[in-house]
Amino acid sequence: MLTPLDIENKRFSKTLKGYNVDEVDDFLDQLTIDYEKLYKENSELKEQIDENKKELEHYKSVEKTLQNTLLMAQTASEDIKTNAQERANQIIRDAENEAKRATETISKEEFEIRKRTEELKRQFDVYKAKMEALLISQLELLQDKNNEE
Repeated sequence: MLTPLDIENKRFSKTLKGYNVDEVDDFLDQLTIDYEKLYKENSELKEQIDENKKELEHYKSVEKTLQNTLLMAQTASEDIKTNAQERANQIIRDAENEAKRATETISKEEFEIRKRTEELKRQFDVYKAKMEALLISQLELLQDKNNEE
């Protein structure tokens, strides 16, 4: 590829019937200026493309890191959710077992209280029957005594 300096330094041989040297020089000067602008613009654009490629690679790296971070966060979130659910289920099972034990204990205590109450009623009925028998025998004694007098 020609550089602007190559165009500027290019010399043509002179002939008798050749082009006007001043016009050719003026045209080459203008061509050199335009070519130099395009050459510089092309170089700048290449540098910008290289810089953009580097930035793109950086952003791709950042994107990949963010994706990995998001994936890890989702996994951690799912793990935490699963662990929390398992813990909640365990707490519920423990509470149900404790309630079952408490119910069984209360049922046993109720049975014992009912049994004791029945025993006390029987004892009361026996005591009542004995007292009635005693009172009747005392009443009979009194009546016998009254009849004897």
